[in-house]
Amino acid sequence: MTLAIVLAAGPAAGGATVGEKPLVAQWRRAGADDVRVAADLTELADLVAGATGPVLVSGVDLVAHTAVLRHLATSPVGPTVALVLTDPPAAGRATVREERGQVVAVGDADATGVFGGALRVGAADLPALADAARAATVAGGPLAAVDRLVAELAARGTLIFAHRVRLLVAHRVGDAAERVAAEAAVAAVDEDRAELRLSVKERDDFFTTFFVSTWSPYVTKVAARIGIGPTGVTMVSVAFAVAAAVLFGAGGRPALVAGAVLLYLGFVLDCVDGQLARYTRHFSAWGGWLDTMADRFKEYVVYAGLGFGATHVGFRYGWALALAAMTLQTVRHMTDTWYGALHDEAARRPKVVSGDAGGIGGKLNAASTRVQADTGSVSYWLKRTVVFPIGERWALIAVATALFGPLVALCAVLVWGALAFAYTGGLRTLRARWMRVPVLTTVDAGLHRDDGPLARTLPATRRPLLVAVVGALGAAALLVWALWAVHDGRDLPGWGVVPAMVLLLVAAQGARARHDGPLDWLVPAALRAAEYLFAIAVGVAGRAPAWLIFGYVLVLTLHHYDLTARLEKRQAAPPLHAAALGWEGRSVVLAIASIAGIASIALATLGAYLFVVFVASVVLAWVVLPTRARGGARSPG
Repeated sequence: MTLAIVLAAGPAAGGATVGEKPLVAQWRRAGADDVRVAADLTELADLVAGATGPVLVSGVDLVAHTAVLRHLATSPVGPTVALVLTDPPAAGRATVREERGQVVAVGDADATGVFGGALRVGAADLPALADAARAATVAGGPLAAVDRLVAELAARGTLIFAHRVRLLVAHRVGDAAERVAAEAAVAAVDEDRAELRLSVKERDDFFTTFFVSTWSPYVTKVAARIGIGPTGVTMVSVAFAVAAAVLFGAGGRPALVAGAVLLYLGFVLDCVDGQLARYTRHFSAWGGWLDTMADRFKEYVVYAGLGFGATHVGFRYGWALALAAMTLQTVRHMTDTWYGALHDEAARRPKVVSGDAGGIGGKLNAASTRVQADTGSVSYWLKRTVVFPIGERWALIAVATALFGPLVALCAVLVWGALAFAYTGGLRTLRARWMRVPVLTTVDAGLHRDDGPLARTLPATRRPLLVAVVGALGAAALLVWALWAVHDGRDLPGWGVVPAMVLLLVAAQGARARHDGPLDWLVPAALRAAEYLFAIAVGVAGRAPAWLIFGYVLVLTLHHYDLTARLEKRQAAPPLHAAALGWEGRSVVLAIASIAGIASIALATLGAYLFVVFVASVVLAWVVLPTRARGGARSPG
């Protein structure tokens, strides 16, 4: 149950009861199950102590669209969220400094905004909120009660995300005249029209901004009116991508052009599902997870269609190019995920990164910040485009396939992807060395390394990144040897996989190491590269069908994207994660199969097993366990 509390303490703002009544009604319309008025922070602390779900708090001096309160109440960015305004600082109101969507300081000299007088606090942070209310009562001071509350909450180390107001109106008022002016500003804005515009991301990539978001909100509006939910749109988008892949595989100019059109429309729907969720405020952990997984599945199915199409027209290595594209993109995504987590952690530790501002990492960081702030400039769009985001990838695939065919499309994706990987990898490495913030120490490193039982029994090493890279290089060398042997019409010796497997076991020795080096955020990506390259090498050496190798690696990517999606959505580990054997366990199974000469059988059997485990884990995590939890919550205790 969601409880909203209107805190009447503080400036009268044109009369306390004048501010209370509209806010009580607005919080109810915004989705609060119960709304209470607290005379002071002590009463608020008592109300919070009895709450079991999220708590919404606002001061009596807030005048805003109901949509602003609804957006705060339903914000998916995190459990605890504060309203942040761009209004000039005023007496009695707390200033905040925001970095990467997080409130990293309250009352800071380098403030980037003003606290908006409202916040949502997640259930896990309610004890901290109650303590903060009591401490704010004792501390007193010039700030309004709600501002002292958020300052004390931040001082307790609570992770507070920022919700900025744009297009809609929210102001904090100090007297009756300001209240009248703020209410007039609210009335002057078409709330529904603003919400539709807000459904589009504030900052997106070039292709999405100019070739999709210019008209996708109209599709969003229609979908909302006819009652299609975000999940339904996601599934239609998947169907379009699968149809495009089939047409790319079939070949022929009409089919290729039709496939390109379907791919573009599928990407439009991929944007619409998120816009629809934001417009209707229908967010869920399941929806976020499904969107992430569907995006990757669609892209890799398209790669499969391109690989089949290139092979169909006589190119021998069509499937190999598709495999290379999928492996490269997955490793890139792993670095993106962990660099994002690193940057978020650095934002929460500003003093750690404030040292050598004159070093190359500091200069790159400052330059990146300047470019990001210069929205709409040539340098801004170049920076967003050169990294080869999903919109640009799908646009390139559609245009290249329609004009030149699957082979050219795959080569273009690989070339641009490799250049983007080199560019982002080099710059991020320099910036990470400057920030010197460990991030894998803040999570279950073994889970996100995807270690199995074998890795946890091996001797530990102090250099987890070094041994992971050595393992990846050993797998790459094995793949080159296997390709060379096949090209020459020879078979790889049965013992050929042993040296690479030994290096993988050396990489597994990092399982029990402390991942606190400035570049250890690269470890998961290096391990993904090591496992994928080794599996591909085993398949090539064993003369397994190319489509089978692709299918096996595709299942691995689903397993690993499940982990990163759960990291991003702050979800628990997959229920059946241990049954997946760990990356080193799967590699040992394939090595034994390669020595025994049954690589194809192993890839098919292990791939099918992992897919069943993945599906069963999804059903348990998103259907069975939530149903049991709801049943337990309804049972009398």
